Amino acid sequence: MSETIATALLHALKARGADRIFGIPGDFVLPFFRVIEDSDILPWHTLSHEPGVGYAADAAGRINCTLGVAVVTYGAGALNMVNAVAQAYAEKSPLVVISGAPGAGEGELGLGLHHQVKTLNSQLAIYQELTCAQAVLDDPETAPQEIARVLDAARNLSRPVYIEIPRDLVNVACAPVPPFVLAPSNPEGARACALEIMAKLKSAEKPAILVGVEARRYDLEDKISALCKKLGIPVATSFMGRGLLAGRDLPLVGTYLGSAGEDLPARAIEQADSLLMLGVIMSDTNFGVSGKNIDMRAAIQALDRNVAFAHHRYPGISLESLVDALGEIAEPVGHATPNYTPQYARGLPDDETRLKPSHIAMAVNDLFDKYGRMPIASDVGDCLFTGLEIEDTEFVAPGYYASMGPGVPAGMAINAVTGKRPIILVGDGAFQMTGWEIGNCRKYGWSPIVILFNNKSWEMLRVFQPGPKYHDLDDWHYAEIARHLGGRGTRVSTCAQLKSALEQAIDDTTSFQLIEVMLERGETSETLAKFASAIREMSVLKDE
Repeated sequence: MSETIATALLHALKARGADRIFGIPGDFVLPFFRVIEDSDILPWHTLSHEPGVGYAADAAGRINCTLGVAVVTYGAGALNMVNAVAQAYAEKSPLVVISGAPGAGEGELGLGLHHQVKTLNSQLAIYQELTCAQAVLDDPETAPQEIARVLDAARNLSRPVYIEIPRDLVNVACAPVPPFVLAPSNPEGARACALEIMAKLKSAEKPAILVGVEARRYDLEDKISALCKKLGIPVATSFMGRGLLAGRDLPLVGTYLGSAGEDLPARAIEQADSLLMLGVIMSDTNFGVSGKNIDMRAAIQALDRNVAFAHHRYPGISLESLVDALGEIAEPVGHATPNYTPQYARGLPDDETRLKPSHIAMAVNDLFDKYGRMPIASDVGDCLFTGLEIEDTEFVAPGYYASMGPGVPAGMAINAVTGKRPIILVGDGAFQMTGWEIGNCRKYGWSPIVILFNNKSWEMLRVFQPGPKYHDLDDWHYAEIARHLGGRGTRVSTCAQLKSALEQAIDDTTSFQLIEVMLERGETSETLAKFASAIREMSVLKDE
């Protein structure tokens, strides 16, 4: 059967690792949606609002170390998803945005088309700022090469890309898309770089390793784990890398969050006189707003296909080639390493104690001890900081860009991609934005456990700016709404009630479970309180 532009694109996505599509139909993308359904090349899921589509597709790529795919219509669809794509770019997620577009001749009618902004190319211009490669498939002769170029950029650079298909060219015949081409590596450079790094680690008195999101984006956790175990020095994950290396036998000291986090990883990272940073995005949140606590002169930064330390630069060195080269020559660096075991609070009281955010972490830790670890999707806010108090597990969250709303769509995507039942941590503010996507669980048979932090407030904002009433939210009684959306809801306010609700949620796999945890305004997790204190301290220092 001959290829069309649409089928060639779908086959190319599948060949490069994409395993499903999230989207919303609209008039300019209807022909492509018809091909998606009729061809059965990739499974698809329709959601309710384009931001949710973007967040779900992004999370699917993150959890599966592959391409996430979002399909939307021109203008009103694609522009409505801009924020989710911006987050994917900032956090290095290979999201493929596919937008329908007006037909090749429609712009010649002399009329402004619906969904058009300034010009017909306005949307493309906007996405050029949010993606690392773009293509308009308006020529069947060049379409296969253009598809390969753009999709390969997503894989190689781990960034979002944009593809636009005029609706009247969807079914036009074209050649198959060339196979994936891995970006050129530099094995000699990688070996030379690895030798220098090993020399620095061996001569250091307190070496350490900080692992970031590229470990997951490029599916390198096993290789990095083996390297860390060989070296035998303390290892921490960045804030954005929370959940990396979970359950592996290596000297993992926890998640680094600067002065806002635990003392053990803070001491290991900040006192290091040779710090190997593998795939760590250089951002304020990743360093607990206290990046000055780390001596960057002693840091080795491997990110974005570059390695840099002191005055040395090794361009064109992928993280994988560096880890492979280090793995070949790695040896224990000769420093005794204590047997670090991060401690997470357990033992939720089975009584009428009023719930605080950190109780939720205790309850989940108890649940993991009894039933095994589950993947977690978290939104931004205190739910994310509470997540840092939970035992290491697979974890998807907006740790840097910090957009509100990814939690629920991300958890649904995890359920779809892995088949594992996830826990979703979300605040009432974020749930008001995208929580309603949970109503799509019934048609796809997903059954996540949603723990909704309801303090009737944008509480994280109140932490940074106490007082104003514009932080207040109304009480929407989410648990009562759950059954109308096809799930089961329970409202709890005490430790005993939360314990019981989680047990019931585990037992019932027939639908999503929404546990609405009622919290007092002003109550925050211990981790958020430390983070806010660190920010205030930094602000005082700046003022001085």
